[in-house]
Amino acid sequence: MASTNPVLRQQVKRIYKELLHMGRDYPEGYDYFRTRLHRAFASQQHLTDPDEIKKRIGRAEFVKKEIEAMYFLKKYRSLRHRYDPY
Repeated sequence: MASTNPVLRQQVKRIYKELLHMGRDYPEGYDYFRTRLHRAFASQQHLTDPDEIKKRIGRAEFVKKEIEAMYFLKKYRSLRHRYDPY
């Protein structure tokens, strides 16, 4: 990100680290997740407009929530399979 706004830069780094941490449990594997995440963030590094950067941060937050939902569903199905005989 070529932005001069340190607050936005910090937010981008925070969401990147959070997503990277969440990628440890990704079904396809950590390396797959990490390379895709890096590619997605690197493709947006040319952005300088603060409004556009905020919009992309919001999209990253949405992706984070979707991944969390996928993990919770996986956990729920696993527990249900253990305790439900059918």
